[in-house]
Amino acid sequence: MSRWTTRAERAGDADAIRDVVVAAFPTPDEARIVDELRADRAAWIDELSIVATDTDGTIVGYALYSRCRVDAEPALTLGPCAVLPSQQRTGAGSAAIVAGLDAARDLGENLVLVLGHADYYPRFGFVPASRFGIRAPFDVPDEAMMALPLDDARPVPSGTIAYPAAFGV
Repeated sequence: MSRWTTRAERAGDADAIRDVVVAAFPTPDEARIVDELRADRAAWIDELSIVATDTDGTIVGYALYSRCRVDAEPALTLGPCAVLPSQQRTGAGSAAIVAGLDAARDLGENLVLVLGHADYYPRFGFVPASRFGIRAPFDVPDEAMMALPLDDARPVPSGTIAYPAAFGV
């Protein structure tokens, strides 16, 4: 049983989410990305902005899934993911990520991409995106660009990832 409760972001959560993201990263760049994605109706999906809360309802973790494309096909990109430094390595981040993957499946999404630590994301089923012929629009180590198909009955698109403008790539 997880000590974390997960849910989609609600009205009034934006400041607490920003606080978590700012605390988790060395610069406010990731928080800016979240703010810009929230304003981008083509990229933002309300049900896929996921928080992890502790027993008193305080937001301690966050995982954001937003719309991207692989060539012309819709996909999701995971990130930023953040956990308050005092709660890191407690499962709060994993809880938010898993809840987001479940919500994405429930919404009928087909594919999630993540640029991240090759020793962390495989625990959720992510594998190098190159296995599917998917590549980033910039140079990145193969093991860091990962993909997770969500529906085995659907084909996985191949091609170059087109990120939302907030990512600046």
